[in-house]
Amino acid sequence: MIRAAVVALLAWTAPAWAVDCETTTHDDNSYAICSVDLSTDTLRLFLYDETGGLFGQFGAIERDLRNQGKRLGFAMNAGMYHSDRAPVGHYVEDGKEVMRVIPNAGPGNFGLLPNGVLCIRDARVDVIETLRFVDEAPTCTYATQSGPMLVIDGALHPRFLVDSTSRYIRNGVGTSADGQRAVFAISDSPVTFHEFGRLYRDHLNLPNALFLDGNISRLYAPDLNRSDIGFSLGPIVGTVEAAD
Repeated sequence: MIRAAVVALLAWTAPAWAVDCETTTHDDNSYAICSVDLSTDTLRLFLYDETGGLFGQFGAIERDLRNQGKRLGFAMNAGMYHSDRAPVGHYVEDGKEVMRVIPNAGPGNFGLLPNGVLCIRDARVDVIETLRFVDEAPTCTYATQSGPMLVIDGALHPRFLVDSTSRYIRNGVGTSADGQRAVFAISDSPVTFHEFGRLYRDHLNLPNALFLDGNISRLYAPDLNRSDIGFSLGPIVGTVEAAD
């Protein structure tokens, strides 16, 4: 009787995190996966606070949201950035464009075309290949450009090599065809682009997926007891929930 009461009390006091995060294994590689449902979850990007200062850390975002009676449900780094943490590619926050679209090829992973844009709109989220994004010109409330694309309309990026030796901790995002679900993943150990792309294509069955970054990749997922720390980040993507 006493034990039942204690269990009931713990169940009542434990925070309920709306975003579903779990660990999974594919091709002998372990990943943390967080799924966001746009019908119930509020997904957005974070870069600068209301004073223009850089957030840089999950903890800074959490403190800012707590002051508003809210909390951070889940978060991860959301695209490449310069040394001052300004975004390398297209970036929109709360409808305001911070950085224009970069459509041309260039050095590094970002310029390994095709790359893409994560576009967040009212009750919809999409990973869109950059040239298609330019043609369609969707109005995004939040947007971040990164690259390369991992999966494009169900196909792996054409430059990915099965026998690649380039391995890093990597993180990315994929979206469902109906725009109602975004799935964020971060590897627990170094993986190749080909392995990471296959996670999204073959295991998560998502038609479009985008590489966000590698090596510096970090995750905030309270239900996995993770709040990765390190040097300051640039763009961060996460969900906003009502505080208990």
